[in-house]
Amino acid sequence: MPKRAVDTAEASVELTLAMTRLRARLRSESRTADGWTVSQLSALARIVREGPATASELATAEHVRPQSIAEIVAALKAGGLVAAAPDPSDGRKSLLRATPAGRRLVTSVLESREAWLARAIDAVVDDNHRRALTEAISLLNALAACDPDAARPRGRE
Repeated sequence: MPKRAVDTAEASVELTLAMTRLRARLRSESRTADGWTVSQLSALARIVREGPATASELATAEHVRPQSIAEIVAALKAGGLVAAAPDPSDGRKSLLRATPAGRRLVTSVLESREAWLARAIDAVVDDNHRRALTEAISLLNALAACDPDAARPRGRE
């Protein structure tokens, strides 16, 4: 196996582990989440951040199956965090909007996570590594947006 392939495979494993540990830590630092799952909070935060969305749009954006988003939305509705209203441009669809309680929860969770992360960055990242951190954030965003299979042929014809 070429050296790059091994390095890429090892990097992907290490990155996955590091992201898993960081997500778990951020979840534990979200003191105000009151039992809401990461998936529920992520969907709610997306609605707060990006505005009303259909369940289908939300499922696509969150990279989950329609059945999963249906469960997430049902829980958010039951908790009074989102409300559905007919889409003014297509009455067959419903738009999900965050309620004031949903907005407050997202703000509270984000503030507690961001405060912890800011303290952790200050404690761990020195001035020499701040640029590297900024570059790493940019790379992580690019990886999140990437579809590496889109540009590749799908087998031989």
